[in-house]
Amino acid sequence: MSGRTDSGTDTDLAISEAEGLVDEDPADGEPGDEGTEDHGGEARRARWTAAGTGALLTLAGLAAALLRLTGSEPALVPAAYALGAAVCAFAAFLGFRGRTRRALWLLIVGTMIMALGDQFD
Repeated sequence: MSGRTDSGTDTDLAISEAEGLVDEDPADGEPGDEGTEDHGGEARRARWTAAGTGALLTLAGLAAALLRLTGSEPALVPAAYALGAAVCAFAAFLGFRGRTRRALWLLIVGTMIMALGDQFD
């Protein structure tokens, strides 16, 4: 026993090459396997998307809170919009810092708080 844990052996590779199952050009790669993929760019886009979405929802929540504050709605409505905007602002901060998964969930919670405030109207 050689101590190898994988099931593929050199003879299996030689047989599959002989049958034409293995590509001759290793530069082609497998489908979905990009050797030069830039994970840093993908993370950067995720951070900017989370921060931008959080900022946009924050501005929308603050604008809705100010509009509802001047109306005849109960005080709970603008407070819910303002609280939702604050949660979205915190999500934008977390997204900018790279915590995109937590930022996504906070964006969902902030939007739900604003929607709940709209139901009190």
